[in-house]
Amino acid sequence: MSDARAIIARIRDGGQPSTDDLRWFAAGLASGEVTDAQAGAFAMAVLLKGLSEEGRVALTRGMRDSGKVLAWDLPGPVVDKHSTGGIGDCTSLLLAPALACCGAYVPMISGRGLGHTGGTLDKLEAIPGFRTGLTESALRKQMVEVKCAIVAATADLAPADRRLYAIRDVSATVESIDLITASILSKKLAAGLEALVLDVKCGSGAFMKTPERAEALARSLVATAQGAGCMTSALITDMSQPLATAAGNALEIIEVMETLTGTSVNTALWDLTVALGGEVLALAGLASDAKDGEGRIAQALESGAAAECFGRMVVAQGGPADFVDRWPDRLPSAPVMVEVPALEDGFVTAIDGEALGLAVVHLGGGRLREGDRVNPSVGLSDLAGIGEETGAGVPLAMVHAVTEEAAREAVRVVQAAYVIGSEPPAEPALVQKRIG
Repeated sequence: MSDARAIIARIRDGGQPSTDDLRWFAAGLASGEVTDAQAGAFAMAVLLKGLSEEGRVALTRGMRDSGKVLAWDLPGPVVDKHSTGGIGDCTSLLLAPALACCGAYVPMISGRGLGHTGGTLDKLEAIPGFRTGLTESALRKQMVEVKCAIVAATADLAPADRRLYAIRDVSATVESIDLITASILSKKLAAGLEALVLDVKCGSGAFMKTPERAEALARSLVATAQGAGCMTSALITDMSQPLATAAGNALEIIEVMETLTGTSVNTALWDLTVALGGEVLALAGLASDAKDGEGRIAQALESGAAAECFGRMVVAQGGPADFVDRWPDRLPSAPVMVEVPALEDGFVTAIDGEALGLAVVHLGGGRLREGDRVNPSVGLSDLAGIGEETGAGVPLAMVHAVTEEAAREAVRVVQAAYVIGSEPPAEPALVQKRIG
């Protein structure tokens, strides 16, 4: 019989609990047998002493199995992608329908905005009527008919993670790579995946600011997912600047639709979608290798097939039937729009991505507290990128706000987030490393 105190003490003293102990602890988190105090002590012990690779796999599997684990009977592989979060990162909205066009099934379980980073569900809910809370039966029906869905996790999916996540947030243990790994993968693997690609962000707009931390997380995620039986690889990608030229829910949907429909393609969004999609198609056996997979994803985007599939997903989840044709008329817009003038001449040499993300949150595009209502229309657009030449008075971005006062404050924040230098910097590589 396992005992929470003994498990905590073993980790505290530098030992490793058994696989059975960690699975018992995960089940106890879900059932309530493990108290809040014990969960907090466990999280701190793991943060300070760490788990072995075997221990991470056991904890992840235990948290996955603490609730319902979906099983599928579909005529193709079930796949997904996870991003560790950034600014202007809306690749999921391009990737899910593109993968569906290439023979994969994509039950993408996504999240809401967290801290300074935007949330995929919040972005989709900028589309009038779009529902992210589907029942399991509705999700299964949509997978057969559309082949992709982007939805919120149901309450019975990895309940141990929901409990431990809340405790980590108030016990200063969020940074633990072991616990981050178990949290991300327990939810993803509960969706019954056969292949998973991970987009691990690195830079000023990411949670992992340094290449070393990003690589440590990527290696932990890949090894743990593969140890739990899911074919997985990771790309470490640049988040030293926003991925899209917009940050904010409706504004990012605009950029997605421009890229999907070919009216104004964002090269970085396109390139990263193709790279991630190529990885997952190769992992799932739908492409001979990642390069072949990249070609298939690019064709799905270029042909308009991905846009059509996105439109079917929007309709299936309650959105307008004519969204792909009339999206400019269907999205909300903010009443106040103000340019952000550069304060000096020169080149953009660095951008504080976290500051830009927090500016969007304070405009109302994210949550300062759980339960805050999100305004889908606000945010930043036309963001200048690293290496761009500018001059005093030349716009660095456009603020979309509800009030003039909120807009003025956002202008100050955005100006402070941009570093202007006299020499053009080297362009940061979008994909920095592959792990897997």
